[in-house]
Amino acid sequence: MRPQSTTESLIGRPAPPSVATDWKVLAATVVVLVLWASAFIAIRAVGDTISAGPLAFGRQFVGTVVLVALAVWRRPPLPRGRGLVLVAIYGVLWFAGYTVVLNLAERHLDAGTAAMLVNIAPLLVALAAGVFLKEGFPRSLMVGMVIAFAGVVLIATGGIGAHSDPLGIALGILAAVLYASGVLVQKVALRHTDALSATWVGCAIGAAVLLPFLPQTVVEVAAAPAPAVLAMVYLGVFPSAVAFMLWAYVLQRGSAGATASATLAVPAIVVVLSWLLLGELPTLLGLAGGALCLAGVAWSRRKPRLA
Repeated sequence: MRPQSTTESLIGRPAPPSVATDWKVLAATVVVLVLWASAFIAIRAVGDTISAGPLAFGRQFVGTVVLVALAVWRRPPLPRGRGLVLVAIYGVLWFAGYTVVLNLAERHLDAGTAAMLVNIAPLLVALAAGVFLKEGFPRSLMVGMVIAFAGVVLIATGGIGAHSDPLGIALGILAAVLYASGVLVQKVALRHTDALSATWVGCAIGAAVLLPFLPQTVVEVAAAPAPAVLAMVYLGVFPSAVAFMLWAYVLQRGSAGATASATLAVPAIVVVLSWLLLGELPTLLGLAGGALCLAGVAWSRRKPRLA
């Protein structure tokens, strides 16, 4: 049997886990959670200055530029065949569809409530992955997700959702469905291509789908204040390019259900950032719900004891 090459480990057959790998995955996961949480704040801060479609296009255009530059430097193999089809589907679902719907939702929801609704997605991912990807239903994952979801419900009902309306809630749930669908398709795509290729091609396809918003983007960005434009650039560089690259790295090394469950910590981070940056003060119930989210994520990541 020939030794496994580095390329094979990047294309969906990772080497056996080690302590060093575990720490890298943990560190990458933490960065992803913070960056994705900050995206809710940045979108909320932009408000109506740049509308939902142009903001989504600008974000993905900037993300594509950063990721393509990285791909030119690293020169990973391009997705082919079934892998390319799956990457294209995930690019449309996540980079295009999810981004536009989330931007629309945050016109009707505060950042914390939007994060609560979007983070129904890990529950959908875990259930679908258990059925369709044959990942099963580990007890620690199920218990952790129940605890974390209780925290989500607690924050949504007693936290910072005072400015919500029915349309925003419907859009938030739709964003969660698109997010969950994107994760599941991406997980399968990563069996056929490496993380960098899946990310830059998916982001580029998402930007291409959003091209009809280009004329409106040019007009709105020209009239927008500098902070709004900088927020759009930030969304493209960090929550899109950096976070999605690290997310693919983490997802390739773990199950879809367990990896997605970690994002249940995002609402707790959003609550804190909303408090510090937007002045949306969390209630005691909101803080308690955030603590439950973190506890649930910690529980879901437990490894079963060996006999």
